Amino acid sequence: MEKNLEFPELLRLVDERSTAFRAAVAAAPTLDAQVPTCPEWTLFDLAKHLGGGDRFWAAIVSAGPADAPPEGAAAARAALVVPRERDALLAWLAASTELLLSALRGAGPDTGCWAWWSALQTPRTSGGVARHRVQESAVHTYDAQLASGAPQPLPAAVALDGVEEFLFTCVATPAAWPHKPATFDFHAAEGRSWRLTVDGDGARSTRLPAPTAATGEDSDAAGVSVRGTASELVIYLYDRIPAESLHVDGDAGLLDLLRAWEPEE
Repeated sequence: MEKNLEFPELLRLVDERSTAFRAAVAAAPTLDAQVPTCPEWTLFDLAKHLGGGDRFWAAIVSAGPADAPPEGAAAARAALVVPRERDALLAWLAASTELLLSALRGAGPDTGCWAWWSALQTPRTSGGVARHRVQESAVHTYDAQLASGAPQPLPAAVALDGVEEFLFTCVATPAAWPHKPATFDFHAAEGRSWRLTVDGDGARSTRLPAPTAATGEDSDAAGVSVRGTASELVIYLYDRIPAESLHVDGDAGLLDLLRAWEPEE
């Protein structure tokens, strides 16, 4: 069974993906380029969002255990003044990432902190924040590359962890599924698979055994199965590409129900 990425590797990947994001911003013809996957944003808006997110989560991690974000953190993010000159913007982005990494290093992986997600499968800790920020940085790097005209697949290590991280963080909930119980299987071409189960007890995911990951088959067939590269699965889960871009078996309508579900805990 594959292990989760270790904390130092998560920090390295946050830095790596943030560096790739800055490279995409530096290569773009203009900061006013529209971001096709975030149609209401320009590349500048996307940069402000990612850098502001780094600073916001740095404040949250530094605050330690809490039931809400630190006082003023959201207001400070909303009031950010971000340089529009490209070199200054790139320096601001680099400083934003370093603030996050410094906070994470100082906290270590197990320090509690506020987080918006259910603690059902992802802990509300600095380690949980680091794992999620890898994916935030990776997906927004893809967005920036797309705006610059040169999108690249997510690195394999990032993407393989990203499928599980999305299912464990963004989907897991104790809120009841309002439809007939269902199962969703996600199969990465790289040889790993996961099953999402939704029912009256909420939503939770598990890794499927290696033979299932290799063959895409299981004696207990899912209601719908989605197959693609790990990068494609992550980009799909973050609503960057449609299900039709992947190989779907079973009841594709379940994917629409899952996409539309907005559980309240």
